[in-house]
Amino acid sequence: MIMNNSCVRNLPKHLLKYIVNQNYAEYTSIDHAVWRYILRQSYKFHSIHAHHSYLEGLKKTGINIESIPNILEMNEILAKIGWGAVCVDGFIPPSAFMEFQAYKVLVIAADIRFINHIEYTPAPDIVHEAAGHAPIIANAEYAEYLRLFGEIGCKAISSKRDNDLYEAIRFLSILKENPNSSLQEVEEANSKVIEIQKDMGEMSEMAKIRNLHWWTVEYGLIGEIGNPKIYGAGLLSSLSESKNCLNKSVKKIPYSIKAADFAFDITSQQPQLFITPDFNYLTVVLNEFANSMALRKGGTDGLIKAIESESLATVELTSGIQISGIFTDFIKDADGEVAWFKTSGRSILCEREQLLIGHGIDKHGDGFSTPVGKLFGFEKSLENYSIEELDAKGLIIGKYCELKFKSGIVLNGKLSLIRLNKFGKILLLSFEDCNVNLNKKILFKPEWGNFDLAVGDRICSVFAGSADKVELNVELYVSPTLTNRISSVDYPLQTLYQSVRDFREGRSTNFSIGKVFNQLKINYPQDWLLSLELLELNIENSLFKTEILDGLINKIKHKVVDYQLIINGLKLINLYD
Repeated sequence: MIMNNSCVRNLPKHLLKYIVNQNYAEYTSIDHAVWRYILRQSYKFHSIHAHHSYLEGLKKTGINIESIPNILEMNEILAKIGWGAVCVDGFIPPSAFMEFQAYKVLVIAADIRFINHIEYTPAPDIVHEAAGHAPIIANAEYAEYLRLFGEIGCKAISSKRDNDLYEAIRFLSILKENPNSSLQEVEEANSKVIEIQKDMGEMSEMAKIRNLHWWTVEYGLIGEIGNPKIYGAGLLSSLSESKNCLNKSVKKIPYSIKAADFAFDITSQQPQLFITPDFNYLTVVLNEFANSMALRKGGTDGLIKAIESESLATVELTSGIQISGIFTDFIKDADGEVAWFKTSGRSILCEREQLLIGHGIDKHGDGFSTPVGKLFGFEKSLENYSIEELDAKGLIIGKYCELKFKSGIVLNGKLSLIRLNKFGKILLLSFEDCNVNLNKKILFKPEWGNFDLAVGDRICSVFAGSADKVELNVELYVSPTLTNRISSVDYPLQTLYQSVRDFREGRSTNFSIGKVFNQLKINYPQDWLLSLELLELNIENSLFKTEILDGLINKIKHKVVDYQLIINGLKLINLYD
C-alpha cells in the first residue's frame, strides 16, 4: 500500500486485492535500456505529433527518460495534481479498472515489454501505463474526463459473455508477451477470442462504454481531421502505431457517441481512429452515452439488463432507497412498467450508497422483494407524504391497513415502522402479519416473516455492483491466470548493459568500451540496442566507433533483427541520413 498518496489511501477495500508490489529492484539493466530507447524515440516524435499536454505532463508526473519510474516516487508527484497510481498484474476487469479511475488512481502494469516487442505489445506494461496514461492527466480538463468516465463506467452493466471475453483477451496478451509461447498456443488463444467475439450477442453497456474508452483514452486523436494530434495512451506508448496512425490508410472519423458501436481488436493495429475537437467534447459525448444507460434511465429495460447479467446490481427508486442483490424476477403493470421485483440471496437496502441500519445481509440474506408504483386513493407519491398525512390515510403504526397499487397488487398488514430520510422523505414501510398478492398470485405471506415495502413510484436508476460495497462485499473477479515475468536474457548480457549504464550516469571509473564491445561482438552478435548505447557515449576512439557503426549498418543492409529500430536509433544520434 502506498501511504504517501491520499488518493491511494482512500481506495475502498474491495479494490486492494488487485494491487501488487512493483518490486523495482527486479527490473534488469536491459529493461531500463528498453524503457530509455522507447522514451527517447517517443519524446522526439511526440514533441511534434502529440497533444502539447504530453511533454508538459512527463515533467509534471515525474516520468523521466533515463529509467523506469518508481511508483512510490511517482505518487509523491501525482499527489500534487490530485491523482495517484498503483501497480496491478496485467489486465484487470474493466469495471475494476474504471473504478480505480473514479477514485483518481491510475493502474499501472508493473511488467515491461521484452526487447523483441519494443515497438508494441498487446499486454499492458509500465511503458503503456506510465508513459502513456500518466502524462495526459496533468491536463485538468482531461483528468476530470477520466475521473467521470471511471465513475460512470464502473456502474455499466455487463453481460455473461463479457467476463469470458476479458479472460480470453488477458490470456492471449500474456501468451503473446511470453517469448517461450509456441505459435500453436498463440493461434489457439487468438481463435478463442474470435470465437467469443462472434457469440457476444447484443452489446452490453460495459461493452459499449469499453469501446468509448478504447477510442478515447487508449487510441484517441484530438484537433483537426486533417492534422490531428495524439493523446491516447495506446498510441503514445507504441512506437510503430503512433507513426502509422497518422497515415491516410487509417480512416479518421469525427468522434461521437457512434464510437460506442465500434468494436476493437487488441492484437492488431486499428483500421480507424476517432478525433475529438477538444477534451471538453469527450465529456459531452460521455454524458450523452450515460443518458442512455440504465444508471440514468432506470425503468423496465434497466431491470431486465440487471436480471440478464446474473450479477450483483442495484436498483434505485424515486424515493432514493436502493436495493442491491442479484435480481431474478419481476412483474410488469398494464403500461409495461415494473410493478414488483425480487432478488435472490444476499441483499441489502441503502440510501446514497450507505446501508440502511438494520437492512443488511443479516436481515435480507435470502433475498428481497417489493411492489413499486402509485397507489389508489393517494393524490401524490407515497414518499412525499408526511406522518400526519399518512395518519389521515389510515397508515398508523400499530394498526392494520391496506394499500392498493394501481398495478393490481394489494398489501394487507400491520404497520410497524416508517423509515424517513433526513429530508423527511419516506423510504420504507415495515409490516407485520403481512400479505402481498396480485390477484391469486402470492407475492408474500406472513409465514415468511415481516415485510419491508421499499417506497417509490418507479425505478429511476439501475447500475452494476452494490450500493454499499463494504456491507455487501461480493468477491470481485480476479483472474487465476498470472502474468509471470520471464527473463529472456542471461546475466552476463545484463552485466554488460549495466556497465554502460553505470558509466553514462557517472558511477563507474574503470569502464572499458573495448572490453564491453568485444564481449558483445563475440557472445551476442544479434544484440543491437547495447551497440546503440555505446555509440551514444560519444566515443573518441574512432576505431571502435567505426566498427560498432559498421556492425549496425551491416544489420540494416541484411535486414536482420529489428533493422528499422536500429535506423531510428542512429537517426536520433545523427549517425544515419
